[in-house]
Amino acid sequence: MSAPNAALTQEGGAVVLDPVRSAVWRAAVSRSSVELKSFFRNRQSLVFTLLLPVVLLVVLGSIFSGTVPGTHTDFKQMFIAGIIACGVMSVSFNGLAISIAIERDTGMIRRLASSPMPKSAYFIGKVARVAVTGTLETLLLLAVGVLAFGLPLPSTAARWETLVWVLLLGAVACTLLAVAFSSLIPNARSASAIVTLPFLVLQFISGVFFPYSQLPSWMQTVAALFPLKWMTQGLRSVFLPGDFARVEPAGVWELDRVALVLAAWCLAGLALSFLTFRWRGPNVR
Repeated sequence: MSAPNAALTQEGGAVVLDPVRSAVWRAAVSRSSVELKSFFRNRQSLVFTLLLPVVLLVVLGSIFSGTVPGTHTDFKQMFIAGIIACGVMSVSFNGLAISIAIERDTGMIRRLASSPMPKSAYFIGKVARVAVTGTLETLLLLAVGVLAFGLPLPSTAARWETLVWVLLLGAVACTLLAVAFSSLIPNARSASAIVTLPFLVLQFISGVFFPYSQLPSWMQTVAALFPLKWMTQGLRSVFLPGDFARVEPAGVWELDRVALVLAAWCLAGLALSFLTFRWRGPNVR
């Protein structure tokens, strides 16, 4: 059943509108519209969340050259695959955690929770925001990668399928973790700094800027605990030649493990969100 028809039920052979589902659907659509308008009208969100990965790709892609040691693969191809994973994490984790922290600190979330709006509509709006901005971010980075740096698009249907499920699982995991992580942010002023620090660290230890197998073993161990490492590994399998897998730590792409770890983070993020999310911030009365 399509989403709009979800509010329709059968009654005596006639199709009638379920008032409860209809109210949730209207509220979710309205809330999604507000989320997207507030994102695209906020210059800070556009620059630091959506455009920063594109700028990084252009600048660093113009600096790095040569091939990855032990392979015939252009370094830029490996770098671009990692930047796409970072772009998705940027909109689903950074942008979302910061926006929730600001809304909680200013009392907006408490006011929404006190309004007649179904609470589920708030989260549906956030998911819609991540879906639209994540798709736009991926398309932007792909376009720059292909047009400016000659990134080859996936050559088989299987690689396109891998691209979709890696980005989908990664975005869901990062979105749920953003909801949970927002509870660690004490106020709106510190939101950007607190969220950016782990994001930057994970970028450097997850094989985005440097070949993962060349990182110190302890960095590889730490990075393997978090989703970004597995997102970048899954995307390398999409964009890089098959023989590049021999320089991965296991010598293969490990796509089964990539799916397993990202799915586990989705479940963990969901559990943490239920346990930690609060509608009222400490500074809100």
